[in-house]
Amino acid sequence: MKIACISLGCPKNQVDLDVMVHILLSAGHETVADLAEADVILVNTCGFIESAKTEAIENILEACSYKQQNPELKVIVTGCLAERYRSQIEEEIPEVDAVVGCASNKAIDTIVARLFHGEDHLESYGAKKDFPLGGKRVIGTPAHYAYLKIAEGCNNRCHYCAIPGIRGPLHSRDMADCVAEARWLAGEGVKELIVVAQDPTAYGEDWGKPGSICELLDKLNKVPGLEWIRIMYAYPERITDEFIAAMKRNEKVVPYLDLPIQHCNDTILKNMNRRSNRAELLEVIGKLRREIPGITLRTTLIAGFPGETEEQFEDLCNFVKEVKFDRLGCFAYSAEENTVAAKMDGQIEQEVKDKRAELVMQIQTGIMAQKQAEKVGQTVHVLCDGIDEESGLYLCRTTGDAPEVDGNVCVSSEEPLYPGQFYDVLVDDSDLYDLYGTVAK
Repeated sequence: MKIACISLGCPKNQVDLDVMVHILLSAGHETVADLAEADVILVNTCGFIESAKTEAIENILEACSYKQQNPELKVIVTGCLAERYRSQIEEEIPEVDAVVGCASNKAIDTIVARLFHGEDHLESYGAKKDFPLGGKRVIGTPAHYAYLKIAEGCNNRCHYCAIPGIRGPLHSRDMADCVAEARWLAGEGVKELIVVAQDPTAYGEDWGKPGSICELLDKLNKVPGLEWIRIMYAYPERITDEFIAAMKRNEKVVPYLDLPIQHCNDTILKNMNRRSNRAELLEVIGKLRREIPGITLRTTLIAGFPGETEEQFEDLCNFVKEVKFDRLGCFAYSAEENTVAAKMDGQIEQEVKDKRAELVMQIQTGIMAQKQAEKVGQTVHVLCDGIDEESGLYLCRTTGDAPEVDGNVCVSSEEPLYPGQFYDVLVDDSDLYDLYGTVAK
């Protein structure tokens, strides 16, 4: 069968899809890029917040629309939306042929076979404790970088977050298995390994071994062929002296961290069930910048959390001005069903939430413009991702740029540059998100 995949959501979801695609290929199926050619369309969804749910539903409906020209087409929904809403999906969109929860990903070949043997409206779910970790996979990203998922689920229980209800509690992956996959990825040509989980810094806590991420970084650093190791989603309360030391002693670990602090006001942080306060956040950020000079810090903020007053929002704005994060995203609070925050008093009008998020991003725009301009005249070490056919510029990234979420270094070169290769680039211009330059002589 010809199978087309639509991948939505975070890198962790991409890894899940990579495993499913390998299973389908091993069963004799083939993948196609054109939805119109497919016998099966697999929509791997995100269901984290309202905007992600909307995007997922739009893509499911688009997939189902191809049944008009191919009545035999099968549409399978997987991922977080499937896990979260289960039978509701087929009730609301009866054109869907199967809904497969996250714990049943490894049965995807069986689901496809059953559909083409006459069964329909299939559902398959497993216990959250059985969510698969690891397994043979394809590399669904460009060949020179890949995501390594080291854990599933989360124990943080932030009051706004639906993830524990979707993905279950923290379940860390065996360390030897993580290292083995990293070795395989490096052997396939991966130069940049991006370590992901809901909270990578919690890795090993479910074994009673907090701080295991440090040992894992030591082992990953020894994998031949890897050049960069990037850690995403490091929670501030787990940025210990030992963790910082592990980043410093392992030369392949790039000076970059995504710290999802969500807010800075002590009352709001407490109501969010976050474990850090403003003073502790400033201490951690200051220590990272002192101990790892030149580190790039990214964060995520929520504006309009229930009960957020004008004064508390102003506190957030002042914090952004004070800290000057290198990268920042701010989102209007989304009330997610079955979360503590959704039942709180003091829910804020959507228009107000949107305006607050917009104001934070306006502040960050000025900070970003200044930080970008300061890089003009510098020579930066970059990894080439490929070429933009429209502009003819090569798209590259520094250690401060994670793929898909950060900017590019756009390079003009008469000589060809190759994906997966490293170059030194002299920066001669900048805009809000990207740098521009030429290969240094």
